[in-house]
Amino acid sequence: MNIASLISKYDPENQYDVLLNYHEQIKSAWYRDMSLTPDLIRADFSSIIISGMGGSAISGNLFRNFCQKDLRLPLTIVRNYRLPSHAGENTLLIVSSYSGNTEETIATLKEGIEKKCKIVCLTTGGKIMEIAAQNSLTCVPLFPGFQPRFSIGQSFFTLLKLCQTLKLIPDQTEIVEKLTKMWKEKSEEYGSYNEELLSQAIAILGRHVLIFSASDTTDSAGMRLKGQLNENSKKMAYHNEYPELNHNEIISFECIENPGAFVVVNLLDSSYNERIKKRFEITNSLISAKGIEVVEVESFQSSYKERLLDLILKIDWLSYYAAILAKKDPSEIDYIHYLKNELTR
Repeated sequence: MNIASLISKYDPENQYDVLLNYHEQIKSAWYRDMSLTPDLIRADFSSIIISGMGGSAISGNLFRNFCQKDLRLPLTIVRNYRLPSHAGENTLLIVSSYSGNTEETIATLKEGIEKKCKIVCLTTGGKIMEIAAQNSLTCVPLFPGFQPRFSIGQSFFTLLKLCQTLKLIPDQTEIVEKLTKMWKEKSEEYGSYNEELLSQAIAILGRHVLIFSASDTTDSAGMRLKGQLNENSKKMAYHNEYPELNHNEIISFECIENPGAFVVVNLLDSSYNERIKKRFEITNSLISAKGIEVVEVESFQSSYKERLLDLILKIDWLSYYAAILAKKDPSEIDYIHYLKNELTR
């Protein structure tokens, strides 16, 4: 298997180099001037809403996991056309759309203006930037040139810097510096045709992927892996979380008739509650007894925040290798383009 020749053939937009340089996105996002207005900095927020779709929304889920011990305000992530009923004058509404033309996110932006939310837009341009300019809203420009799902370093660390600047979370500079160094080193490791990641990519080749994470710890990574396998690898992938999946999905394994068509990917972390670890262990025994292969993906960095971001990086590389081994272009998303064109009719 010549991975280099497959990459040359099936990655014409060179997402390999984008992944290899993810750490540069952290630098561009973190060491920038937010240019926030004094009224935003002085605002007394009662809640936070992050509105976005797809690759522009996953940073919100990652932020919720990453800052779970830092954030003191309730956080809602909206992937829809409407804001929750509690949105109002004391709500910080963060509108995230890389293209600036996501129709669901535009709808929530307009509703946020009507409800007099305090609004910050994260975008490269499009209608969202136009609406922001027309209504004198704060807009933090994102750097163009990436596919939204391949700009997670930029979108997540811009969101993190924004919330730090607004004093919603403590200073994150020390951990961000560690993460920048880690992503650089780990991208070189994972990008060197890493044997572990290649073997995991081979294990999921030609199979439906069932991704299991743990609520409030690795659920953002589970969502990320599902989305990346769907878009990059063109694979059917599904995600569920412990302990919830033990109250429903576990029963479905009783009637699996073609175990070779499935593979389970467990996202693990050493910080899991002991009962969660036990649930993984027992469920794995049931799944394995049905003849379904179980793949484990885990980071072994020292702190939870480092492990979470290492896990995100690792699964992005995993989805990339899965695409290349399946002879799929990780950039191509023809069905999404078709859907958007049909919606404009």
